[in-house]
Amino acid sequence: MTETSARKSAPGALARRQFEPYTRASWGLMNHWYPAFFSEELAEDEAKGTKICGIPIILRRSNGRVFALRDQCAHRGVRLSIRPACLTKDTLTCWYHGFTYDLESGKLVTIVAAPDDEIVDEVRLQTFPAEERNGLIYVFVGDEGYSPVPDLADDLPPKVAPDYEHQVPHLLDEDAVVLGLRRTVASNWRLGVENGFDPGHNWLHRDSPIVIALDTALPLGLVPTGPGALTTFEGEGPKGIRNEWDSGDYDVVMRSEKLGLEARGKNTIPGLRTSIFLPGVLMVENWPASGLVQYEWYVPIDAEHHEYWAVLAATCPTAEAREKFVYEYEHLWKDAALGVFNDDDLFAREAMENFYAEGGTGWDDEQLCSMDAVIVGWRKIVSRYARGYQTPQTNPSPKL
Repeated sequence: MTETSARKSAPGALARRQFEPYTRASWGLMNHWYPAFFSEELAEDEAKGTKICGIPIILRRSNGRVFALRDQCAHRGVRLSIRPACLTKDTLTCWYHGFTYDLESGKLVTIVAAPDDEIVDEVRLQTFPAEERNGLIYVFVGDEGYSPVPDLADDLPPKVAPDYEHQVPHLLDEDAVVLGLRRTVASNWRLGVENGFDPGHNWLHRDSPIVIALDTALPLGLVPTGPGALTTFEGEGPKGIRNEWDSGDYDVVMRSEKLGLEARGKNTIPGLRTSIFLPGVLMVENWPASGLVQYEWYVPIDAEHHEYWAVLAATCPTAEAREKFVYEYEHLWKDAALGVFNDDDLFAREAMENFYAEGGTGWDDEQLCSMDAVIVGWRKIVSRYARGYQTPQTNPSPKL
């Protein structure tokens, strides 16, 4: 992995041309890994459906392994997950006419009342690679035949440098415990990403109970002023961008003389950094407490909705450490940090949706300012390194 400093990008016509592909990504980025379920949501022999980038996907756990297939019967297009039928350990059967598919290959292996039909062994459903790590089930949502499938780690924020003073756990660390929640938001996924990574939106959280309780010196906003404000990741591995709050190249705004406003709170947050990586994974280091890290995904469902994932990770090398973190999560962080604090973000995303929705004028008419250089930088990264863009899936078909 190589890191290079990113200079402030002036919004304008040139910048828009450089991120034009991003403006067409309403249905999400294809050929990337996304979280689908928490492990606890999928029991042994259970099958559940979800939708990512407009693609209906059914996941089934069998013999401890998770399989993912297209959640549409090839026969008449109904979703298998509406009434899951798991008749054997290695198949899924459609509830409507009994078309039965192999979990591993997706191939039609029999039909309940027509086992010798000529389409048996000739028809199949698309399958998707799935991995389960630290309590999350990830699915590689790829175009049929896309190869090679990248490592899961390539679609997650990288580990912090080993010599960095303020260490936080990586999502794939063996001793990491990851807890969180997910909920559906009525806005496009890009508005979620840009909201989460926006250095100017601190103002939105000024009255959040957790900010007040921790007496956090939350700036009114932050404005990038020099080349050290951002670090871009454009080499091998994850592709993304990180805010360097302590670089000296940010104007940390604590007071507005004209409006008579002043940031409250006395406590700063050592080691606080935010970064965003393809396909849309936010990392907030040392939040909501030192040594913790918050990760967020904004998983595209369709052009108007995304599944918002917010999780906290802690390094827990012992059972006692795990028990302590679980207790604090359930009784403090779950509601105060992931719930009430982020409710303001959901409100803002849904308020923007009409402006940026299909048929809206947001991408052309938005009036960006100096704080938005970070947003422009993210859009350019996506436009350079996205592995694919989903086409509209208003009437999806399972045919291969």
